[in-house]
Amino acid sequence: MIHPIPPGTRDVLPDEMSDLRAISSTLRETFDAAGYGEVRTPSMEYEEVLRIGDERAAGAGFRLFDGQGRVLVLRSDNTIPIARVVATRYRDAEPPLRFSYFAHAYRAVEPGRGQTAEFLQAGIELIGVPGPEGDAEIVTVVVRALEAVGLEHHRIGIGDASLYPALLEAFGVPEGERRPLLEELAERDLVGLERRVEALGLPEEARDALVTVPGLRGGPEVLERADGAAAEAVAGLRACYELLAERGVADRVIFDLGLVRELGYYTGAIFEVYDPAVGFTLGGGGRYDELCGRFGRDLPACGLALDVQRVHVAQTAEERDRTWAVRG
Repeated sequence: MIHPIPPGTRDVLPDEMSDLRAISSTLRETFDAAGYGEVRTPSMEYEEVLRIGDERAAGAGFRLFDGQGRVLVLRSDNTIPIARVVATRYRDAEPPLRFSYFAHAYRAVEPGRGQTAEFLQAGIELIGVPGPEGDAEIVTVVVRALEAVGLEHHRIGIGDASLYPALLEAFGVPEGERRPLLEELAERDLVGLERRVEALGLPEEARDALVTVPGLRGGPEVLERADGAAAEAVAGLRACYELLAERGVADRVIFDLGLVRELGYYTGAIFEVYDPAVGFTLGGGGRYDELCGRFGRDLPACGLALDVQRVHVAQTAEERDRTWAVRG
């Protein structure tokens, strides 16, 4: 290519742009109908502000400098800026607060890895509603939004960010060994996880639990197989499932007890969005009850963001599969 563009970026041409606008419009209408007001935050944040939210979020983006030499970062995440907005612009507002956003995020990538450096997120954040009630609302709104876009086979994977750390604590895994185990989980490398667990020399019961629990994935029946130190997290997931069943969307849920998100601010339920027509996640999120407090207003919160371009790919793949099924 004579005139290259940065790794992880791409040009979007008129036909695709029209589809992306249509998807965004449908998602926006669904979010609006559920009471989520749209906000927009700056593409750039001060690095020091992002670090308050999460060290990894600050380190994932692109850096530049303002006129006074302060370090600016292109946001790699839209949740942290909204937590900042809640604490500074809605300091006295009565919760719950419901926000939506349609904004690009940016993450530094390694050349040749096929990673995306710039992506459009459509997300919702529910501030001030604790526990399963808030989790179930977020999942329900996103399921309905994807149905409105035309997806028929999407699923929401649900886990709990506190589950595996609770097991590590209960079995006395040294602090210095915990981060590598969580990183193996984040990479979905269960073989690597087992190898690291074996190297710890723990009793058989601890080894079995630390290797077996992350592999539990399926319907609500998997929750019955996790107890002991995981009981509190499992109780929250079970309560969430019951609320989703009342809302008629429980069939869209897959429980994944090995689910781990890369960012460290999640404290409870965590989500990933899937569609069997494609081989990648469409989005993710979770509960972050401590994040707003880091900026000065202590409120429970939960959110989920979709990658609009990935939703478009899934939409196209489902339409293709339906066409093939009719022709077949």
